[in-house]
Amino acid sequence: MDLKQLVKEAEAALAPHFARIGDLAERGTARVLDAFREARVSASMFAPTDGYGYDDRGRDTLDEIYARVFDAEAAFVRHSILSGTHALTIGLFGLLRPGDTLLSVTGKPYDTLDEVIGLSGEAGRGSLADFGVKYKEVALLPNGDPDYEGIASALADKTVKVAFIQRSKGYLDRRTLSVEEIGRITETVRAHSDAFVMVDNCYGEFVEEREPTAVGVDLMVGSLIKNPGGGMAESGGYLAGTRKAVELCGYRYSAPGVGLEIGASLGQTKNMYKGLFYAPHTVAQALKTAHLAAYLFEKLGFATEPHWSETRHDIIQSVKCENAEILIAFCRGIQYGSPVDAYVTCEPWDMPGYGDPVIMAAGTFTQGASLELSADGPIRPPYIAYFQGGLTYESGKIGVLRAAEEVLKVQNERKSL
Repeated sequence: MDLKQLVKEAEAALAPHFARIGDLAERGTARVLDAFREARVSASMFAPTDGYGYDDRGRDTLDEIYARVFDAEAAFVRHSILSGTHALTIGLFGLLRPGDTLLSVTGKPYDTLDEVIGLSGEAGRGSLADFGVKYKEVALLPNGDPDYEGIASALADKTVKVAFIQRSKGYLDRRTLSVEEIGRITETVRAHSDAFVMVDNCYGEFVEEREPTAVGVDLMVGSLIKNPGGGMAESGGYLAGTRKAVELCGYRYSAPGVGLEIGASLGQTKNMYKGLFYAPHTVAQALKTAHLAAYLFEKLGFATEPHWSETRHDIIQSVKCENAEILIAFCRGIQYGSPVDAYVTCEPWDMPGYGDPVIMAAGTFTQGASLELSADGPIRPPYIAYFQGGLTYESGKIGVLRAAEEVLKVQNERKSL
């Protein structure tokens, strides 16, 4: 199969989608620039602070900007938040207390939250379960829709303090939820409970016109080495939402009574500002790359989610690889098409926080920065590759082509046996 010709065919078919993504990026950029202007951003805000970091104008102004961009009452963004899982942990421990119940209303959360919640791992390590927090979940319906009736029924338990929504599919074979659906879930919760509504928004920022905070959620959480860091932030995460929820999480982040008043920027602020500026454009590059990947691999005979012509609600593209060998070949192709460590052959391994061996391809400038260009998946049926990122569409296209080449190579070798 002539893959380069297939790419030309794909780009012609995808032209209307690429134009819509360009418009989305322009509007997102205007929103960010408006927030920068309103906050009177100046070069003085990029100056590093140390020690306690009292009166760090750059830090505090960036918090205000995130709140404005995400249409939230308050927010905080810190380079010292280690990962998306860390940000989510801050949020969960900030809102929940002993005797409360955490209700996941979109089925099982992402694998790395298992030990945070206490669904796996040894007792006594400091999970929510260790602190007397109970856990329940409401599965999505077979078609992937939220079970609104099931959610309403589960909220009859008045110990439910947090209704948790995972926007993206994680390592599950399901579709990503739209902001509109998240808004309807929030309305359902409000009608039956005074619980906080919390959203794992990783991979979703700037993919739609609005974020979950614009439809009434109490807390939205994400990672800076994904969408909002724009490929510039080298670490960090954010929490945004109502003033009450953010304040509680700030006390968990640092200490009760201290909250967000301290925390030195240590020279990371400039890249965090610059990353947010780049984010709408960079997310657009990743979306275009995901559309292309879906088109190519559907033409190669693989099931994908979402379909190449569907409107997206995050940057993740899943490809069902049939078996472990194809999944590994897909990820190796992405690694070979990356700018960093392209000579490395990635292998599955037992990563901390995961219940199965996981293969991860990420030849990135920042370790683990899945917005750059990455693919990963657990080595378990149905052997799905989760692909995301691409700082530029051009480099993303090359990575997708390398993945297709490696997959075809394995298929041809199997046929010759």
